Amino acid sequence: MTNSQHKPNTITLITGASRGLGKSAALHIARRGGDVIVTYRSQAAEAQAVVAEIEALGRRAVALPLDVGNSNSFAAFAEQVQLALAQHWQRERFDHLVNNAGVGLGASLMETTEAQFDELMNIHFKGVFFLTQKLLPCMANGGRIVNISTGLTRFAMPGYAAYASMKGAVETLTHYMAKELGPRGIAVNVVAPGAIETDFRDGAVRDNAQVNAFIAGQTALGRVGLPDDIGGLIANLLSPDNSWVNAQRIEASGGMFL
Repeated sequence: MTNSQHKPNTITLITGASRGLGKSAALHIARRGGDVIVTYRSQAAEAQAVVAEIEALGRRAVALPLDVGNSNSFAAFAEQVQLALAQHWQRERFDHLVNNAGVGLGASLMETTEAQFDELMNIHFKGVFFLTQKLLPCMANGGRIVNISTGLTRFAMPGYAAYASMKGAVETLTHYMAKELGPRGIAVNVVAPGAIETDFRDGAVRDNAQVNAFIAGQTALGRVGLPDDIGGLIANLLSPDNSWVNAQRIEASGGMFL
């Protein structure tokens, strides 16, 4: 294709986009005419497959390695983003940031180790805070940030005390981001998925029939969520139609535990 055909509507950087919710969001964005920077921690082949799917939709994409749990790597990653923008788009800034990357570590309050706590903190809160800080200089004014939380900040289930607490911190951080970035015209929202059929927590919701049936029975719409339920919402939040939505927690759980 010619450069004019590749001219992007928007460029969205999505962390953890080689699979699950991040992959779904990337493909929904591409279908709406946006280009995507995909990050991955170790699944390079899967990330390149996502890039290929986006290119098959007529959009442009690039995959970059990133460990969101290692804040010492963020400055070098920001340089890689700037290099990719220059090489692939001839631009200096991207438009949207989706802080999606995460891990599922479940343990009761009494069983949670400091190592588990620190890993969750580094990935789910410290990573979001400092990665956003490092990337803001190469984000365009008038852009959007979407952070990912969880329904577990509204309802409590045993085994998620540390994980949900980090996500609660992200929800508070979202308000502060929106306030401080308002002068740049950057809107910041947080999406809180309910239980989704992914490989999160070793695919427990997707692969365990009893868990799946229990959650479906506790959800007003009568089923467990799918990645596209969240990917579509994220893409929608980034569309021009939602430019006035700011500092909001948007739960996408199908009406779970009402």
